[in-house]
Amino acid sequence: MYAFYGWETATIRDAHGLTPCDYYDILLGLWSAETCAPRMRKDWSPQNPTLGQCSITAFLMQDLFGGEVLGVPLGDGNYHCYNVVGDCVFDLTSEQFGERVLDYGSSTEQSRAVHFAKDEKRERYEHLRAQLLDRIRLQD
Repeated sequence: MYAFYGWETATIRDAHGLTPCDYYDILLGLWSAETCAPRMRKDWSPQNPTLGQCSITAFLMQDLFGGEVLGVPLGDGNYHCYNVVGDCVFDLTSEQFGERVLDYGSSTEQSRAVHFAKDEKRERYEHLRAQLLDRIRLQD
């Protein structure tokens, strides 16, 4: 059993035969302070590994599954990103909010170009992507 939003219906498979739940399991060992958004790094911990990982994770899942990356407005000018692939909606990093319930109904599509205009974010994404692809190759 998982605690991320949408885990119950996240049964789609990518070209590697993996589901979002499989990727969550792999990413638990890859998310780190280094891949966390810089403004949140001081609060990142192994007990809250999804903190500050949303956009890079959502765009990485889009690479693997297709679909859209949507964002929930957080009220501070930032968006929390998650994935929609057909009827499958999942948010691998929703646990960072603890008991706070996000309003996924108020989401807007997020642009990779806008997010990756920040070099640090693109670099974190590339780092996480390389780690994930290495891990998948080891499993194949």
